[in-house]
Amino acid sequence: MFKKTDKKTEGIKRKGVSYFTLSASLVVTLLIGFLAGTRVNDFYLSDTSLTPLKETYKALKSNYDGKLDDQKLIEGASRGMVEAAGDPYTVFFNKKEASEFAKDLGGKFSGIGAEIGKKDGNLVVITTLDNNPAQKAGLLANDIITKVNGEATTGWSVDKIVSKIRGEKGTTVKLTVSRDDQIIDFDITRDSITDPSVKTEEKGDIGIIRISRFGDDTASLARKAAEKFQDKKGIVVDLRGNGGGYLESAQEIASIWLNDGQIVVTERTGGQVTQTHKASGDNILKGKPTVVLVDEGSASASEILAGALQDNNAAKVVGVQSFGKGSVQTVVDLRNGAQLKVTVARWYTPNGKNIGKKGITPDVIVVAGKNDDKDNDTQLNKALDIIK
Repeated sequence: MFKKTDKKTEGIKRKGVSYFTLSASLVVTLLIGFLAGTRVNDFYLSDTSLTPLKETYKALKSNYDGKLDDQKLIEGASRGMVEAAGDPYTVFFNKKEASEFAKDLGGKFSGIGAEIGKKDGNLVVITTLDNNPAQKAGLLANDIITKVNGEATTGWSVDKIVSKIRGEKGTTVKLTVSRDDQIIDFDITRDSITDPSVKTEEKGDIGIIRISRFGDDTASLARKAAEKFQDKKGIVVDLRGNGGGYLESAQEIASIWLNDGQIVVTERTGGQVTQTHKASGDNILKGKPTVVLVDEGSASASEILAGALQDNNAAKVVGVQSFGKGSVQTVVDLRNGAQLKVTVARWYTPNGKNIGKKGITPDVIVVAGKNDDKDNDTQLNKALDIIK
């Protein structure tokens, strides 16, 4: 889940400038030999403390038999520093990766249409997008990707595997996955991926709002759907396979059901509450019988929305345990088009539960049937029965 701030209005999204921007710039300056000691938010990075980095750079430049690219060295130092934090959700993006990240949230890119994440140290499929190559090929949520084009993924970051899987439309990528102790190979042809974040459907007197991610326009699209379904008997909000997105989008969508001032989610840093996000009112679906569908691919902002409606008794949650991503990230602009996606807090549901590694527990557990399809959806059928 990503958090927007209002301090800066450039780059992919509105972002706050933090000490991470300055520290990354610091590394750049050190590597080209200019820094003598800089203060960053009341913390001193002294010339002495950074001596090992300068020594490594000097030894490399003095002894390496070949041509070195200072920009690549700077990027490598920045990436290594961020990876050393040991958090899979804190990631350095170079300019190209930052651009791809923006396209992801906008729903337009070229690839196979699968969201990849890290779980228990493994690179796994979080979800596949409807009617896109990964889903058509048969990839499933929780498939562990062990190889890409025959290359083992051991030690890879999420960003590295995404860059390997991405490619031009019409080209093919081979994935080897582990599923239930079976090894399966997939040859998948890449395509242009376009995925509207909100889709609607009607089942008799019940409106279905399917949300695939929480992007820039998701809240406005969800509100339009809510207005369309105001006179329906009930609503199903389908968050299955939704890997998350912006916190603000989840907050705005929760406000469609919740009273002004009701808690949507709290953020805690170092165990202390640092921010409380509340509903903004204009709750046009307040009191409307609502069921939220979740599965193992529902993560981050999806879990915020499900948890907010569940804890405030605005909806029943149906399905299976969600993914369990209980941290908040913000995106910070760095030099030369690079960006830092960094964990800034842990989030908690209105009842004070952090779902990291645990996920949201549904009120009604319903496992998807092995032969389920669009016309026979076990979890959706249960949601419809609850409303009827």
